[in-house]
Amino acid sequence: MTEKAEDDKETRILRVMKRVLTDIAKDTFTRPGHRHPLSDNTVEDIRTCLALISARESELNAAAGRPMNARPRFIDEPETSVVVSLDLPDPQTKDK
Repeated sequence: MTEKAEDDKETRILRVMKRVLTDIAKDTFTRPGHRHPLSDNTVEDIRTCLALISARESELNAAAGRPMNARPRFIDEPETSVVVSLDLPDPQTKDK
């Protein structure tokens, strides 16, 4: 298996593991004041796993040269960047 294919496989594994751990956290959510069904050690282990997954994802992105600035955006969120044309107008073609 090539290194690229192994990286892609590792990326997929990390993504699935992160999704499963966050789904477990969502499914076992309890309201404040109620006892959580998971032990404190298990909750801490899930946090540690998620931190390790995020660190490894950062390493893989850096090694592949992928930017790590992708963030979710709402459709109606205003653009934060403006595209400005740096082309100079052709002096032979003047606006009339």
